[in-house]
Amino acid sequence: MYRCGQKASNALFDFIARRPLECVEVDRDRYNRSMAVCSVGATDIADWLVRNGLALDWPQYSKGDYADAQAEAKREQRGMWGGSFKEPWNYRACRRSGGRPEGCSDD
Repeated sequence: MYRCGQKASNALFDFIARRPLECVEVDRDRYNRSMAVCSVGATDIADWLVRNGLALDWPQYSKGDYADAQAEAKREQRGMWGGSFKEPWNYRACRRSGGRPEGCSDD
């Protein structure tokens, strides 16, 4: 088991290291939640998370902005790419359709 959320949270805490964050709202989702690009220094935090294998590019929201970062993380087997996993959106769709976790495919 790989504790994705805990690993990402701890790594992000260390990366930010009490530096100031800047977030710019770029959109709202269907639940009216803020969609923002956040950075510390000159580094886009989402890009950093995806590039280090601590998060996935979700094209539905990012429009593929982090596809290159994800390809790099996958190629270098960083973070979660060092093992196997199911994308959260596929896992949730499988569960909604009545599938069991072990039966939900990686496709």
